[in-house]
Amino acid sequence: MQYGAAAEQPWYMPAAMAAPVVVAETAAERVERLASESAVVVFSVSSCCMCHAVKRLFCGMGVHPTVHELDLDPRGRELERALARLAAGGGGGGGAAAPPVVPVVFIGGKLVGAMDRVMAAHINGSLVPLLKEAGALWL
Repeated sequence: MQYGAAAEQPWYMPAAMAAPVVVAETAAERVERLASESAVVVFSVSSCCMCHAVKRLFCGMGVHPTVHELDLDPRGRELERALARLAAGGGGGGGAAAPPVVPVVFIGGKLVGAMDRVMAAHINGSLVPLLKEAGALWL
């Protein structure tokens, strides 16, 4: 498959180009907007093995999430801080040695959480109903 050829097709639109960026938007507002634009949204870092694993899990289930690679986004650090606050329940900043935030998964615009929460939902059987309710999975 030629990846360059896909970019030339009129139907192809990478997630980074899907919506215009609003300058006055805060990082938290941007996370909220991006999370609500698709049935399944994954905030990721391209070199993260856990991010890769969660993306493979969804693809293996027949779900094709919208992926936002924070390391490729000019405002990625801001988004990562906003995601960290959101994942911590809206709390303030922590210590300098905070654990990695990504991957962060939203289904149906609602925060599911990091890899541990996604895998727990998959194992206990609640992930498929969430995906069906969001319209990401039909079977």
